[in-house]
Amino acid sequence: METPSATRPTGPPTEAPSVGVHARHVEEVLSSLESSPSGLTPDEALRRLDTYGRNQLPPVAGRHPLFRFLAHFHNALIYFLLAAAFAASLLGHFIDASVILAVVLVNAIVGFVQEGKAERALNAIRNLVAPHAHLVREGRRIKVPVEEIVPGDIVSLEAGDRVPADLRLIRASSLRVEEAILTGESVAAEKQEAPAPGEAVLGDRHSMAYSGTLVATGQATGVVVATGSDTEMGRISTLLRDVQPLTTPLLRQINRFGTRFTWITLGITVALFLFAVLVRGYAWPEALIAVVALAVGAIPEGLPAVITITLAIGVQRMARRNAAVRQLPAVETLGATSVICSDKTGTLTRNEMMVRRLEVASGRLMVTGSGYGTEGRLEAEPAVNGLESESLILAGLLCNDAQLDQVGGNWHVIGDPMEGALVVLAIKAGLAPEPTRGDWLRIDEIPFDAKHRLMATLNQNTAGERCIFVKGAPDELLHVCTEQVVGGGTAPLDRNDWTARIAQAAAQGERVLGFAVKRAPPGCERLAFADLEQGLVFIGLAGLIDPPREEAIAAIEECHSAGIMVKMVTGDHGVTAAAIARQLGLGENPRVLTGHELDDIPDSDLPGVVAETSVFARTNPEHKLRIVRALQSTGVVVAMTGDGVNDAPSLKQADVGIGMGHKGTDAAKEASQMVLLDDNFASIVAAVNEGRVVYDNIRKVVAWTLPTNGGEVLAVIVAILFNFAMPMSAVQILWVNLVTAATLGLALAFEPAEPNVMRRRPRSVEQGLLTPFLVWRVVLVSFLFLAALLGIFFYSLSRGDELATARTMVVNTLVVLEIFYLFNVRYLHMTSFNWRGVLGTPAVLIAVAVVVVAQLAFTYLPVMHVLFDTRPLDVADGVLIISIGMAIMVVLEVEKVLMRRSGWLRH
Repeated sequence: METPSATRPTGPPTEAPSVGVHARHVEEVLSSLESSPSGLTPDEALRRLDTYGRNQLPPVAGRHPLFRFLAHFHNALIYFLLAAAFAASLLGHFIDASVILAVVLVNAIVGFVQEGKAERALNAIRNLVAPHAHLVREGRRIKVPVEEIVPGDIVSLEAGDRVPADLRLIRASSLRVEEAILTGESVAAEKQEAPAPGEAVLGDRHSMAYSGTLVATGQATGVVVATGSDTEMGRISTLLRDVQPLTTPLLRQINRFGTRFTWITLGITVALFLFAVLVRGYAWPEALIAVVALAVGAIPEGLPAVITITLAIGVQRMARRNAAVRQLPAVETLGATSVICSDKTGTLTRNEMMVRRLEVASGRLMVTGSGYGTEGRLEAEPAVNGLESESLILAGLLCNDAQLDQVGGNWHVIGDPMEGALVVLAIKAGLAPEPTRGDWLRIDEIPFDAKHRLMATLNQNTAGERCIFVKGAPDELLHVCTEQVVGGGTAPLDRNDWTARIAQAAAQGERVLGFAVKRAPPGCERLAFADLEQGLVFIGLAGLIDPPREEAIAAIEECHSAGIMVKMVTGDHGVTAAAIARQLGLGENPRVLTGHELDDIPDSDLPGVVAETSVFARTNPEHKLRIVRALQSTGVVVAMTGDGVNDAPSLKQADVGIGMGHKGTDAAKEASQMVLLDDNFASIVAAVNEGRVVYDNIRKVVAWTLPTNGGEVLAVIVAILFNFAMPMSAVQILWVNLVTAATLGLALAFEPAEPNVMRRRPRSVEQGLLTPFLVWRVVLVSFLFLAALLGIFFYSLSRGDELATARTMVVNTLVVLEIFYLFNVRYLHMTSFNWRGVLGTPAVLIAVAVVVVAQLAFTYLPVMHVLFDTRPLDVADGVLIISIGMAIMVVLEVEKVLMRRSGWLRH
């Protein structure tokens, strides 16, 4: 960052350069910093170190670990669990109480560990700064720790160096800097010492080198204009520190649900206790046992644990689809995602440059294929002369330092990506790169020069002919050429025609390279810029593009069918981004908004503008953060992808931050809730699919747990209100909850996706766990269960059975009802009467088998008769109980059909 902090202490110099240092001349910058190309004196450097402080980012000031740990117990859901543990302990079930307390403790530990990872995001940024740097002080080159660099120091840079502070370049020779961590640009930026335009965005400031970026080629010296927190990297660190992580929709819903449920349960139990004592004349210990039985029946103590397991299963499924989840609640949040803001390079595109078109004098050739893969062909217009295209392809192969390497069936480029694309082009055209280069030995070369924007090589073929091949910026080559290749000869250069073709290729988002050739005299051994000033013959153009991923195109189409908006947020140029957006299916004429245009939009107007925009180009960290916040202000759930340090603040702000596993920086990964192992947009959509399945399964767990508990609660309430014996004892209620929650309820966590899960609109973040349909279902099933339980209870008593036998029949009826209801609730959006529904999943079948064995033991083992006061039942009773379960299943399936036809069944 070029603007000094407003709170910075004053000292020599009194003021560092103000806004626009990239647009100032070197002499003006040096003067304002009271420095010179010979550097500062050691004494002056020490004084400035006291004034400006060390060149390092401040460490994270986190909360004390004890307070962070205790904060995880301050949650309605935790109070909910503690109430369940207290109820179980009152009944003497200390093992059950211990298990519930263990769940609370494990959840707190997991949350404590995950929260600590967020603090490491800032420290990951701090580690990007190089440990040492080469400076010039008093005219001597010295090596100093990077923390001791101060504004006004003169820094020397070479290929491979990491820039130690924000620099205004004094001298640059063939300098190219990889700035992807700040700008998102996949291609190294060309640098020069001439001032950049005042309005230039970060990626276009060719006169600057920023802290944390990497020198790809060339050498340079620069004067330090910002250190520590005042650098661009420091500004991002500050943004990241200021971002407050959001609570996920699921946690908000569970907190609301837990709070309301706790108060409702507490109110009902107190009212019933008073009613039993004051109205029915119960002794207070007897009344207390009754309301404790009610509380045990009401509180779904296994629900939080099952929800946690459901999320964990989702994590495993996503990992198999190349999405590693770092924070458990993010699994469910993905399912609610309604907007995905995606980086372009490497996520929506392959991050592999490819020659898409060739322009020669006689016409155009289009190149098929994808990325660095060598499969593809050249499709030429009928009039294209083969000699012209062969000359262009040969020039691209020889004026080139890249190599193509195959590892594990995939092609990789060693060297510059655009040069690698030219090697791939040669292979598609039928040339073998290494033999061809062997036939045209390189004698001398001029490496790429940022000032002249070109590269040249001097080559000799097997016949002894020598040629100069040149590639570079097409406007530069058109300026020095007077002729063009036509067939096997030459003709006067038609600049207007070539300028129009360049504009046409650029409008398609292509990076355009020009090629030229010149015959060299036989004795020519050295190559100089003077040799390029005249005699060059223009061959043609190559248009290169980072092609979209085929799977990303299909994934975006799937997003649209699922009601999810996709927005491209990139540091690339608007024209390039728009061209890729069209190919990806983001619209024929996608609306493009640049960072400059975003700056002119007030915050109050931004949400409406952002909602209608598909492509954001030339964005910096503040822009990305504003985009995410503007979208969130409209109530949508935002997933944001990113790989650079510049993405870290917006990744942390987003509801789901998605870091890149391959090309992502540690800072981006640490700020994310999920990391893509293959950097592929299609994996995000697969994760959204899994997120929706997870949420569906959580709702199924809730839809199964609450009505089954509701039946127990209503039976207790009716018994107290109408003053008859409890249909089940408190210990029997706890048995049912313990056996079924750990088996039948858990089986729902393994449910596969229902058909058309990605054809539904994203759910609203305000939608609670209990939708109107689920509330209706809880009420209906609770009363159906109540009717069945009381019916079997009074039937048993009416035929003369003792109370223990009647209660045994009630418990078995309840378990059978829960089993049949499990098969019904497996499909909330379709009928369960199908082969897939009848057969169930392995998890369902295992759970049912375990419950059946447990109930047989409960009913027939003598030791269980002693513990739970049960009695054995005959076969006819078993048939009756199963028939009741089947009848309830049919009723609920008919109800599901009616609800779906009426349109009340909503997800």
